[in-house]
Amino acid sequence: MNRSASALALMLILSACGKGEDKVAGKPAGDPLQVTAPAALVARLKIAPVTMTPVSETLRVAGQIDFDENRVARIGATVTGRVAAMQANVGQGVSRGSVLAQITSTELSSQQLVYVRARSSNDLNRRNVERARTLFAAGVISAAELQRRESEYQVSGAEMRAAADQLRLLGLSGAALGQLGARGTLHSVSQVSSTMAGVVVERHLAVGQVVQPSDQLFVVADLSKVWAVAQVPEQQARFVHTGQMVTLDIPALGDEKRSGRLVYVGQVVDPRTRTVLVRTELDNAGGQLKPSMLATMLVQSDATDRLTIPASAVVRENNADHVFVAQGSNRYTLRAVSVGEESKGRRPVLSGLAAGDQVVAEGAFHLNIERNRQAIEGQ
Repeated sequence: MNRSASALALMLILSACGKGEDKVAGKPAGDPLQVTAPAALVARLKIAPVTMTPVSETLRVAGQIDFDENRVARIGATVTGRVAAMQANVGQGVSRGSVLAQITSTELSSQQLVYVRARSSNDLNRRNVERARTLFAAGVISAAELQRRESEYQVSGAEMRAAADQLRLLGLSGAALGQLGARGTLHSVSQVSSTMAGVVVERHLAVGQVVQPSDQLFVVADLSKVWAVAQVPEQQARFVHTGQMVTLDIPALGDEKRSGRLVYVGQVVDPRTRTVLVRTELDNAGGQLKPSMLATMLVQSDATDRLTIPASAVVRENNADHVFVAQGSNRYTLRAVSVGEESKGRRPVLSGLAAGDQVVAEGAFHLNIERNRQAIEGQ
């Protein structure tokens, strides 16, 4: 009796399990990428087509503020000598012709002596020619003698002018040259003067130092205008050209932005960095921009017609961009897409969509929550 009751109970249990398995096996499996929006959610959704619109992409490249090389003077000595005094320090404003340093030079003294001798010889030969002309008129000397003395006078004049030119190359001013010819007093001090108005940004000498004409002693820069330079990767160089508007984000200035136009785009690629140099000019009357400041250059490309979708249509799922494509009857499918950077509220479509596709432009975030809820309930 007990055995019959146990067997009957076992058969009933097995029968019930078989019916449950058949029910699960018979349920159709749902697509986790599809969602049917309830009526309450449909009212919050806005559908928009994928359309062609003009897109202007923004290229972001790292750069920095630099000197305007057309407003920089690298100043050296004109003679070999020893630094006797300095009149300028780094950061000091100077005008054109301001004395920056003084150098004592035996080379300058020697060349002045050559000039004094050449000038004296020229004066002597000038007087000799005047006497020879008087004697020739009186028939005392021949024409050949007069010509010889005139030739000597011309040669000495050329030597004097050459010596004067050499002194000018050594930095002797015209006034000092005139005093040298009038008084014959030699000066062994050469002055290093600024060739432009600006600010002393570098100094490479000290009192007592021996310098050569090839040495760079001072760098003077006019900082009223500066350059902003950046290196554009060669793959993106086709998107930039002279005349394009650029915006500069300079961290040192806080939220203040600067703008300008590209005035130069390099014609060659740097083989080390595989980049192309670009630059723009900026006004710096206030002196806020300082060379070597870091900057991010935002280059606005020319607008071209491209497939775009509203930026609000994009949802992130599994670290990738997706959109919901409308299928009709309140059904939507989550589709992976590749999109570009946002511009004026729209994002260009790189792949995943075609013209005319209908996507959820507003409410995509809430629709994705509903999709996840339905997927969990389906499991």
